[in-house]
Amino acid sequence: MMRKVLIAALLAATAPVAVQAHDAPPAATASAAEVQSSLMKPPADARHFTISSTSAKSGDIWTWQTADGKTAYRMSLNLRGWRTETDALYAFGADGSAQRIAVRGFTDVGDATEDYWVDEQGVAHWKTSIDQGSAPIAGKRYSPYGGPWMTPDADIAALVAAGDKGIDLLPGGHGSLSLAGTHQIQGPGGPKTVRLAFFKGFGFAPNPVWLDENNRYFGSAGVISVLPAGFEAAGPKLKEIQDAAAAEMVKGIAQGFLAAANRTPTLVDNVLLFDSVAGKYVPNQAVLIANGKVAQVGPAGSIAAPAGATTIDGRGKTILPGLWDAHRHTGGDDFNLIQNLATGMTNYRSPGSMIDETQSLVRRRAAGDLLAPDGKTSIIIDRKNPLAAQGSLTVSSLEETLAAVHKVKDAGMWGVKFYTSMKPEWIAPAAAEAHKLGLHVHGHIPAGMRPIEAVRAGYDEITHINFIMMQAMPQDVVDKANTAARLEGPAKYGKDVDLDSPEMKAFYAELAKRGTYIDPTLSVWEPMMTSDGSAIPPEYAPFAKVSPPGTVRGWHVSGYKLFDGLTRDDFRKSFRKMVGVVGRLHKAGVPIVAGTDGWGLELVRELELYQEAGMTNAEALQTATIVPARLVGMDKTVGSIAAGKTADIILVDGDVSQDLKALHKVDTVFANGVRLDGDDLRKAAGFTGVPG
Repeated sequence: MMRKVLIAALLAATAPVAVQAHDAPPAATASAAEVQSSLMKPPADARHFTISSTSAKSGDIWTWQTADGKTAYRMSLNLRGWRTETDALYAFGADGSAQRIAVRGFTDVGDATEDYWVDEQGVAHWKTSIDQGSAPIAGKRYSPYGGPWMTPDADIAALVAAGDKGIDLLPGGHGSLSLAGTHQIQGPGGPKTVRLAFFKGFGFAPNPVWLDENNRYFGSAGVISVLPAGFEAAGPKLKEIQDAAAAEMVKGIAQGFLAAANRTPTLVDNVLLFDSVAGKYVPNQAVLIANGKVAQVGPAGSIAAPAGATTIDGRGKTILPGLWDAHRHTGGDDFNLIQNLATGMTNYRSPGSMIDETQSLVRRRAAGDLLAPDGKTSIIIDRKNPLAAQGSLTVSSLEETLAAVHKVKDAGMWGVKFYTSMKPEWIAPAAAEAHKLGLHVHGHIPAGMRPIEAVRAGYDEITHINFIMMQAMPQDVVDKANTAARLEGPAKYGKDVDLDSPEMKAFYAELAKRGTYIDPTLSVWEPMMTSDGSAIPPEYAPFAKVSPPGTVRGWHVSGYKLFDGLTRDDFRKSFRKMVGVVGRLHKAGVPIVAGTDGWGLELVRELELYQEAGMTNAEALQTATIVPARLVGMDKTVGSIAAGKTADIILVDGDVSQDLKALHKVDTVFANGVRLDGDDLRKAAGFTGVPG
């Protein structure tokens, strides 16, 4: 969830700070407190929005008109220690378009400073922490890189007026706004009429937004919602409405892909096969898929294609078990599930989703109304607290914790995931109860505990490499692990950890002896710790030429804000220690599962990092095939290619044994035996071509 912050994206998550109206931006070395104190203060009569989930309120946004007619914004967010403090100032022209935008402040991925202006010749100029450029404005509108999570009313009005033809955007792309139905909700002043709309062209999929009766920005709803103060209780209802609308959009897509014509037998002949159980590649193989299963596997030319079968020449291709993302938070984005299949992911383990969303996903997938990978889901349990995980079941006592564990079981979920604000003394009895019910136990490490203590208390698995690093952190970092210290501690001290000390070796050995699984999500930490904004992080680079321009721009990040005199090189050294830990865990015999904590696009890069840690190509690939299948107890049916197993399989162009990047070139996906064309999947997922 770390990556998937609200991308209400659009034309404006900007909070400009007209240069003339603000002092010069603070120096890059200014502390967070100094930057925050320099930002604008909202007046008492400012429009006030809150940022909240069903678990806790996380922040605020205010907007108001300045004395000189500009529109100001101020955003303050503390999402479990990930802090964003930004402001913005917009100056609009007579036609309602922004003539000057300025944003100041910082986010959890770096400096938020952004300036945009239109000169007297009608040329637009922009400069951010990650790019700069200019182009004739020519009726286009600027889509800001960052800033407060709100879309100016003037931009909404322009999109409404443009209708289906939409508006060209700067620095690139084309956006439109599709209006849907109106609904009534309750607020502080009684009933309120709001309208659902969908932004299109700003990302891979339509993005919901809510307007008021005058088609002004009202808010956005989701696991995290931005709504006018006093309307927070309406968030779940609005989310339910927009999710139902999105479900209708994807229903027809699913039914088209799952048609009878795609269910006929398929013979893939003369193909390189990855044997995930043995951890080796086998050349010149044939695989017959029929009735949703792997019917036969044998040497090339040894299997006869049955009547009506599709035959695929596998020369120059690799056939593999479908990929797993063991840290893929599902829910709230049906189009992302289509994208997962398009990138070869046929299975997932969600380490934290909403119960109702998970049940809806499973039900609609079984009915053929949703095109999605298959998998298992855990539910997050956290202590009721301002730092509680968004979307979690929140508890205030051990008794409530045990009741939450039973609720997870009764809902048909696979596991429980405990979070950083849980009281350490609740873990052992809660884990014992979960195990009694047959549930998997994993999670973040509660503040005050070290990872080995959580494992001894009953954790079957630890998620995120930073929590593994907590074993070697100073006690004051461990005690604040439910704040930004969970990243800042490993970023600051990680470079100095002796990964081969007797204490660390004993730690690895005990994890191996206990059979504890580790879900590192290295690809989460790489951009935050190593990026300086000069290039797209390597997990997204293969997708840059085939993705929406606004999305690609958003992938550039300038890295986590430096602190305590540390340099970006210090952070990079600490990240290399994280990579090194994964290698040592693997060498010690600790099972590793590949997960992204993102959209799933990051999976191949995760595997490449495992290779950098010392795994072979085949060992890295096992972490995204047979190992996660074993983790969730599905290895008898999926995770490898063998006669009788469910045909969750991918066929890719190229020799994966030589380069894992070949995994990006998906030719065909078999989901429960249904043959899905790679090009068609990519088109449905919002890609314009083959990544690479």
